Amino acid sequence: MAHTRPPQKIGALAKREMGLAYLMLLPTFFIVLSIVLLPLFANFWISFKPVMLGDLRAAQPLINEQLKPRPKQAGDEGTLRYRIRNSSKKDQLYDVIFTDTLPEGLDITSLDESCALADRRLTCSIGEMPGGERLDLTLQTKVSQLYLDNGIRARSSKPVLAYTAENSLTSFEFSTENFERIFSADEFWHVLRVSLYYTIFGTLGALVIGLFAAQLLNTAFKGRIILRGLFLFPYVAPVIAVAFAWVLLLDAGPGGTFNAMLQQLGITDGPVNFLGKRAVDVNIFGFSFAFPVALTTVIIFESWRYFPLAFLFILARMQSISSDMYEAAEIDGATPFQQFWYLSIPQLLGILSILFLLRFIWTFNKFDDIFLLTGGAAGTRTLTVDVYEQAFAVSNLGAGAAVAVVVFFVLLVFALIFFKFSPQDDG
Repeated sequence: MAHTRPPQKIGALAKREMGLAYLMLLPTFFIVLSIVLLPLFANFWISFKPVMLGDLRAAQPLINEQLKPRPKQAGDEGTLRYRIRNSSKKDQLYDVIFTDTLPEGLDITSLDESCALADRRLTCSIGEMPGGERLDLTLQTKVSQLYLDNGIRARSSKPVLAYTAENSLTSFEFSTENFERIFSADEFWHVLRVSLYYTIFGTLGALVIGLFAAQLLNTAFKGRIILRGLFLFPYVAPVIAVAFAWVLLLDAGPGGTFNAMLQQLGITDGPVNFLGKRAVDVNIFGFSFAFPVALTTVIIFESWRYFPLAFLFILARMQSISSDMYEAAEIDGATPFQQFWYLSIPQLLGILSILFLLRFIWTFNKFDDIFLLTGGAAGTRTLTVDVYEQAFAVSNLGAGAAVAVVVFFVLLVFALIFFKFSPQDDG
């Protein structure tokens, strides 16, 4: 009996259908490409250019025209002055030329060598203007009665400028100056360590709290629906509102509720500036270390605010696990902890690893939470806060883009390691 095999090659009809499918996906491909890759390419481009925030506006010549003294009668002599300056202190201008139309009755008696006059049309060739350069062109004039009578003055016609400008942002000159600057700064490595501490402990905190919250709500009890809704509050509330509430709650002043409770209970002698104190010395069993107060506070805030997302995913995975396994384990005498450790955790490894990946990326890129709580002060400055400060506080746009490139590569390396060693779960 002959065995039939499925076709090994794609037929002509299948090829046409495949081509049509690719053609229909082409607009989506270009949209995704433009949304995802173009901003990334722009960030890489700027990171290799030593540009300041003010350099986004290209250099241009600015000109001002004055005729002094003001003529009062026919035959009065004066000086027509053109003041020209380069608007940029850094970029050079090339082939600067301006033209102006002189009114009837205003005669030039002494012409600058860079200017030419033809049929009352004045043309002056300035040439190159280095960054920040200022020039004065003066022409001696004499007015007739026609100038006084026609009402048209020298400034009635505005000079027209023509020039070629350099733009460091769009030029093809690149430099590693930004990367050399950020890597040579001592504070950069401290900021990188703070970013990793904040990300790792904030991510683990959110997952652990979410895991225990899901374990709690996976059993039926009265009021479970209300408790589930309350657990979602930190995640759905506006970040500005919850951050402001935490700032008021932890305030070291008389209005700080948490500090008042600690002092009433006799735990602390005085108020603790949880969001403003960098570190305190702690001695445990003869081992002393500086405990980061403000950084720990923002990590706790991060864990509290984002545990609901982990809680929802873990609870959904728990509810899909068959109850037969737990019933069999109970018959075999397994304790609740043994059921959780040997049955629940292996089933949850897949969703926990995915949540760890997502939360790690989101937390590493987090800016608003830290900025609203501490402004990046007291040892809580992360790389994303550094991007903002470099680009907008220091106005060094190139250095800010370089820090953003570092953020990208840190997350890229993390993602590659994660996909290489992450556990797989069929669920």
